[in-house]
Amino acid sequence: MPDRRDILSLRTDRPEGGGFLTVGDVLAEPAVQAGEPRVLVGGAALDVAVRWVHVSDSVGVARLLDGGELLLTTGAGWPVDDDLLADFASGLHRAGIAGIVFEVGARHAVVPQVVVDVCATVGLALVALTREVKFVAVTEAVHHALIAAQTHALRERQRLHELFTTLSLQGAPADVVVSETARTLGAPVVLENLAGEVIAAEALDTSVADVLESRHRGERVPVQARGVRWGTLLALAGRPHPAGRLTVLEQGATALAFGCIADGGDAEWSLLAQRSVIDDLLGARFAKAQDVDARLRAGGFALRDRQCHGVVVRGSGSIGELAYRARQAGCAVVAAHVGDDDVALLSSPTSAVLSNEVLLRIAGPDRAVFVGPVADDVLGLLASLRAARDLADSDRADAGARVRRVGDRPLERLVATLRDDHRLHAHSQRMLAPLVRHDEERRGDLLDVLAALVAHPGNRSAAAAASHLSRSVFYQRLTLIGDLLGADLDDGETLAALHLALLARRRTAASAR
Repeated sequence: MPDRRDILSLRTDRPEGGGFLTVGDVLAEPAVQAGEPRVLVGGAALDVAVRWVHVSDSVGVARLLDGGELLLTTGAGWPVDDDLLADFASGLHRAGIAGIVFEVGARHAVVPQVVVDVCATVGLALVALTREVKFVAVTEAVHHALIAAQTHALRERQRLHELFTTLSLQGAPADVVVSETARTLGAPVVLENLAGEVIAAEALDTSVADVLESRHRGERVPVQARGVRWGTLLALAGRPHPAGRLTVLEQGATALAFGCIADGGDAEWSLLAQRSVIDDLLGARFAKAQDVDARLRAGGFALRDRQCHGVVVRGSGSIGELAYRARQAGCAVVAAHVGDDDVALLSSPTSAVLSNEVLLRIAGPDRAVFVGPVADDVLGLLASLRAARDLADSDRADAGARVRRVGDRPLERLVATLRDDHRLHAHSQRMLAPLVRHDEERRGDLLDVLAALVAHPGNRSAAAAASHLSRSVFYQRLTLIGDLLGADLDDGETLAALHLALLARRRTAASAR
C-alpha cells in the first residue's frame, strides 16, 4: 500500500513569467513554519519559482516531474547506497524541480549528507523540516497562495495592457514609453535602434553612465511588428514583477512598435534622442558630466581626442539635412531645433579643419553659422554651446550666409569663460542699472541703442541704421545714456566696460529662458 504522502498535490499552472511563488515564499507559509524548517542549501536557490508542490517518497519520482515542482518527502523510498543516492538527487535536479523539503524523523534522523552535497553543488534549495507536519496542509496552503498570486498577476497584466494601450492611443513619444516601462519595473530601461545607438534611457536612481555601460547584460525584447524590426528594449536587473518582467518589457515594446507604425518608421527616434541630449545639456540637467558623455558616446559622438564645438545655425533648413551634411563632412553630430534656430554639437578629428567653407556647406544655403570655442569634455562643450547661442543672440543682422566665431570675439570669449563669476554679473547690474530702470519705466530703447553703439564702434551712422532710428534721434538717445550713466561714450575703456556689461546681461537672460 502506497505511503499516505505518495500522492500528487493539486497542480496549479501559472501564467508564464508571473503569478508564482518562490521557494522562500513557500517556506514563509504558516503550514511550513509549523515544521520548524531549517535551510540546508539556500541563498539564490530560495528565489527559484515554484509552480506547484509534489509529494512523493518514490525512487522513481523524477520521471513524473515536469519542472518547477517543490518536492515534499520523508525519503522513505530513497536509495540507501551513497552512489545511488547521489545519482537520484542529481536526477531530481535534472528534472527541473524548484527544491526539496525533507521531513526528518523515524526513517532519516537527518538529511543524508550526500544529498546535501549534491544540492549545494548544483544550487538546488534543500530544507529540513525538524517537526512532523501534514503535507496535505502544505499543499493546500501553497495551492491557495498560487491562485492568489495568479489572480494578482492577471490583474497586473490587465493594468499593463490599459497603461500601454493608452500611451499608444495618445501617441506618446518613445522616451515617455521608456520612462513608464522603467517605473513599472522599478529598474533602468534603455531603447536602442538597430545600430545599437541609444535612443532613450530611464536610469531612475542609477547613474546613466553605469546603466549604459551595463545595458548589454539586461533582459532584451525586440521592438517589431508586421515583420519589421526597429530596435531593442532592454531592462537591467530589478525586482520581480507580478505579471512577469518580460511581459512588462513586451508591452512597452509593443507600444513603441505601434508608435513606429503610426509615424511611418523610426525616423523620429533619432531626432528625439538628439533633442533630449541638447535639452539636457543646455538646461544643465545632469548631475555628472560622465552621464552626458556616456549618452553622447552611445549615440556615436566622441569627445576624447576630437575637436568639438557648439554651433547655432540660423535660417530656414532641415535638421535631418544638416546632420546628413555634417556626417558627409566627416563630423559626428547631435542636432535639434531650439526656438528659431538649429543647435548642433559637432565632433571632428583633431587633424580636420572646420573652415568657414565647411561650416557653410554643413549649414546649407543662405544660413548663418555661429561657432563656440573648441571643447574636449562635456563642460567645455556646454560652455561652447552657450557661447555660440549668446553670439547668435547678439547678431541682429538679417539671415544670410556667414560664419561668426566666438574665438574671434575676445569679449564674447571672456564672458563665456567668466559666465558663473558673480563679479561679472555684479558689474553688469551696476553699470546698466540706470538704463534698465529707464527702459522699464518708460518702455524705452536705451539698452538697444547702446547695443547698436558697441556693435559699431567708430561708425555711429551704421549704429543709428542698426537701431532703425534717424541720426538726430540716435544722438539724442546717446546724450541721454551718457547723462544717466555719468559716462563719456567716446572713451574706449568706457565702451569696452559697457560692452562687457551688455554681453553678461544677455547671457544671464539667455540662461533664464
